[in-house]
Amino acid sequence: MSKANKIRKGDLVYAIAGDDKGRDGRVLRVLPGKNQAYVEGLNLLKKTVRRSQAEPNGGFREQEGPIDLSNLMNAERYEARRGGAKK
Repeated sequence: MSKANKIRKGDLVYAIAGDDKGRDGRVLRVLPGKNQAYVEGLNLLKKTVRRSQAEPNGGFREQEGPIDLSNLMNAERYEARRGGAKK
């Protein structure tokens, strides 16, 4: 079973590696072909926004970028692993 099948949209996950290690968030979208997922509040990228009627000032907007599924773990498994390590 691949990691793409274990992590689904709406799941609560923890980042176990990378810049956001130890932070959690809800899965917004999974890309099984690329083994990546978008997680709310993790791997934030700054995107340049041009001036338009919708964005009269333009500027920068933060949005989530993709994270490799190997760097994510379901919250239940993460909490169980941490609980076992403390004893």
